[in-house]
Amino acid sequence: MTHDIDETFRALPLTRVAEAALSRAQELGVEHADVRVERIRTGAFTLRDARMQSSHGDDERGLAVRVVHDGTWGFAASADLSAETAVKLVEQAVEIARASRPVNTEPIELVPEPSYGEVTWVSAYEIDPFSVHENERIALLEGWSRQLLAAKEVSHADATLRQVKENKFYADLAGTMTTQQRVRVQCEVTATWVDEHSGRFETMRTLAPPVGRGWEHLSGANSWDWNGELAQLPSLLGEKAAAPSVQSGRYDLVIDPSNLWLTIHESIGHATELDRALGYEANYAGTSFATPDKLNSLAYGSPVMHVTGDRQAEHGLATVGWDDEGVAAQTWDLVKDGQFVGYQLDRHIAARTGAGRSNGCAFADSPFHVPIQRMANVSLQPKENGPSLDDLIGGIDNGIYIVGDKSWSIDMQRYNFQFTGQRFYRIRSGRLDGMLRDVAYQATTTDFWGAMEAVGGPSTYVLGGAFNCGKGQPGQTAPVSHGCPVALFRGIRILNTVEEAGK
Repeated sequence: MTHDIDETFRALPLTRVAEAALSRAQELGVEHADVRVERIRTGAFTLRDARMQSSHGDDERGLAVRVVHDGTWGFAASADLSAETAVKLVEQAVEIARASRPVNTEPIELVPEPSYGEVTWVSAYEIDPFSVHENERIALLEGWSRQLLAAKEVSHADATLRQVKENKFYADLAGTMTTQQRVRVQCEVTATWVDEHSGRFETMRTLAPPVGRGWEHLSGANSWDWNGELAQLPSLLGEKAAAPSVQSGRYDLVIDPSNLWLTIHESIGHATELDRALGYEANYAGTSFATPDKLNSLAYGSPVMHVTGDRQAEHGLATVGWDDEGVAAQTWDLVKDGQFVGYQLDRHIAARTGAGRSNGCAFADSPFHVPIQRMANVSLQPKENGPSLDDLIGGIDNGIYIVGDKSWSIDMQRYNFQFTGQRFYRIRSGRLDGMLRDVAYQATTTDFWGAMEAVGGPSTYVLGGAFNCGKGQPGQTAPVSHGCPVALFRGIRILNTVEEAGK
């Protein structure tokens, strides 16, 4: 279904604000100026044992102006959306740039981007989640929670729902003027088993990913299979609670997309952000082992590894029409045939390294924050006519099948890591042989991806992701998706998390 830009956002003085700001910026002799007007609606609530624990809603609106004056950034923002305020913000931004110029050791240049004129883009969704009454949303999660609590294996049930509707207007001196609207939702339901005698507990969470979709993700003919998953959750939890603890050692792993997306995010997505590799995030989010001297020479993984960055995937959380610097959405290679071949860029970082064009990775999570380089949708591509899950499991004598994400740890260079999961199945002689628990896999980034022997076919591909990828000072969060097929890894080190915690 194709939606129009909300009339409430269209009714704002968008063009008038932009024309006033950009005209004043020209008068003040800036090299670059852009204007953003945003409205971001958010809603969230949490239920514990079918009872409301918390509820939150916000409707943020603001106007931001960014300039480059004498090779120096200037930025100012306000909650007032008038043309008069826009002019004042330009003047403030230029004043900030002038004051900062004496200490600026790196003149700002932006790689060029074509002018797109006046354009509009709306993300792919069917039902605006904010059009669904809150009582209906709460009732759905209450029903799911009671369904779980009725099972003997379930001691507690938690449910959360988050939804966002983002409207963003952008205009710059080059003549680009974009108006965009995107919607995203995330729902999680978790069942907990508790042994009253020992206090030991286990949890099991739904695998439904956050998506750039609307209410149809939760209800209706095109929704995730919530009923099927929730019906299985208690028995899966009971099996996990009774499962033996894993023996540490090296195993072949078959990793489901519901787990592998997070490993992609941490070990590839962050590692291929060029601002991080250049040290811009060292004080907060760390650096990267994938430094520019390794581009086009580093064996990131095995020859079956093909990873792309994109701002175009349907229902992707980082999918847009244009980024927050007026750069059109694109798709490009980060790792091809196992070789490290690309980075994620914004216009400043692209110019800093001599790249001819940004690939559209600028994003600000609020009209009161400056755009910074943020992660695109970063995805491991499936193999055409590739194997099924059963095919991959069938080729293993001694291994583990890992489903669902949970805790993780990775160093500040995105190189040494450890990941756990929601559930683990022992593989013996090509067949699943019951559950295990207390499993974590550990490796370095290049060893892990170098051990990837096979990727599944398109039918095994799933788009996972997160709402809350953190970066920057002041801190910002960004939504991002990561697609991948099921994949086979040989000889990965497995730790017993209980034994490790006791050391």
